[in-house]
Amino acid sequence: MTATLPPPSTSTHARRREPRRVSVGVVVFAIVCVGFLAFSLPPYLTLDPAQSRVVPRPDYPLHYPLLWAHILFGSVALLTACLQIWPWLRRAHPRVHRWSGRAYLVLGVLPGSIVVLGVAPVSSTGPISAVGNTMLALLWLGTAVVGWRAARQRRFADHRAWMVRNVALTFSIVVNRVWIGFYLGLFAALGSELDGPTIMAAAGASVWTSWIVSLLVAEWCVLRRPRSRTAASPHHGTSHAA
Repeated sequence: MTATLPPPSTSTHARRREPRRVSVGVVVFAIVCVGFLAFSLPPYLTLDPAQSRVVPRPDYPLHYPLLWAHILFGSVALLTACLQIWPWLRRAHPRVHRWSGRAYLVLGVLPGSIVVLGVAPVSSTGPISAVGNTMLALLWLGTAVVGWRAARQRRFADHRAWMVRNVALTFSIVVNRVWIGFYLGLFAALGSELDGPTIMAAAGASVWTSWIVSLLVAEWCVLRRPRSRTAASPHHGTSHAA
């Protein structure tokens, strides 16, 4: 009689023996996020409105407290996003991935997107920035809620797609700094003086470009990944934040 060999083990113990591979993209993402926070966060740790990189509105007493809270929650979202996009951690340690996902949502995106709704409409860089930042806040909150609901309903492929979009919106604040530099350079090359109106125009254009381009890249990432049956399981490289 010929013995039948069992199929290869797919247990959690077997998965955890997988080599700890970290892709270049994850490393670059983490370095950029940490570098951005190291540069942007210190002035707000002093709790001194005079140190704020965004000029608080004197006619709106809640402006600085809400801005400070948004920056705090946004910092948590950026740091935990580094763990959420790490495929090895998602596959080998799903429990760690789930708890970091909860932190990403509950301590980062959800409160961060709510408090910024009290700041974005009164942007000090003009109405174009105000509308763009308000749209960003609503999309940031909306994609998080839809992604969370998909996870609760065990639609893990949908959950992963929505959280890819959400992380892209989280990261848009970082690339916004790149875009504003691009627009300032473009306007200078076209002969514009870097005065108040030009800076406000560059700020408004960078707000819209940063989250629109980030969402387009996220959508490309979602569409290029085939939606297979295995994607419906949290143990097949999907994100599971709840």
